[in-house]
Amino acid sequence: MMRRRLSWLGGFVVLLLMSGVVCISLPAPGSLPSARPLTGPLSAALFTPPRAQVAPSLPHPPRIRVGPATATNWSGYVITGPAGSISAVTGSWVVPPVTCAAGETSYAAFWIGIDGDSSPTVEQIGTDSDCQDGVPTYYAWFEFFPFRPRPITTVPVAPGHVIGAEVTYHASTGKFELFIVNVTSGSTFAIARWFPGKRASAEWIAEVPASGAGVLPLANFGSVAYGADFTGVGPTNLATVNGQTGPIAAFGAAVQAITMVSQSNAVKAQPSGLSPDGTSFLITWASAGP
Repeated sequence: MMRRRLSWLGGFVVLLLMSGVVCISLPAPGSLPSARPLTGPLSAALFTPPRAQVAPSLPHPPRIRVGPATATNWSGYVITGPAGSISAVTGSWVVPPVTCAAGETSYAAFWIGIDGDSSPTVEQIGTDSDCQDGVPTYYAWFEFFPFRPRPITTVPVAPGHVIGAEVTYHASTGKFELFIVNVTSGSTFAIARWFPGKRASAEWIAEVPASGAGVLPLANFGSVAYGADFTGVGPTNLATVNGQTGPIAAFGAAVQAITMVSQSNAVKAQPSGLSPDGTSFLITWASAGP
């Protein structure tokens, strides 16, 4: 059985068994990446006790376009390239708290991944901040769309937790490798699978999932912060395109900021501009839609 060592930020080591079995070696105490102190809503403690982690059942599909820089289900940043050009994407973010009205059911997913901007598959890993019958609900998941998302029960999440993630394609095996770490708690997860991805885009996205009836209401997450300028986890919010690795801004005209809009074209969520180092940004909630 073949094994490969994947080094991660701050001393994390994950051993991937190419058969699909995952063995995880946790870092020594004190070796976690340090997160910068947060202020304002991003550092808010739980104001409502969260529901226990639940299994995600709703898919996170490819971008549903409205215009050149809008979509009904995505907001964030995308780097595009020719088929086969994208081989890696890294990201970090702070899990945002959601504000839930009594009885409200709504959703907000935060992830990084490869594909989905112009292709029917998405290889992605992330977290959700949802409202389930008025109760804030938080969990981590991964997905090889069009297959349904799978919960990551070994990585519990809560508001204010700092998350790091990576999606990598390995040409030698034809497998996509998905990795996530809760930097706050130290828990990790990784999986490698063969999957026929087009490898034509890299993403850092806030998404509202869809059901058979269409796009669902977007949970009020306030703002979500992506990138080392907010998380202290670096280097993150990088992509590898045609063998060249750099921050989001390094890819110039291939970079697109996406605003999420409703069916009536009202803004639901909007990204800020990139930070001076070209890595970090905020996505701010505006309305639930759909």
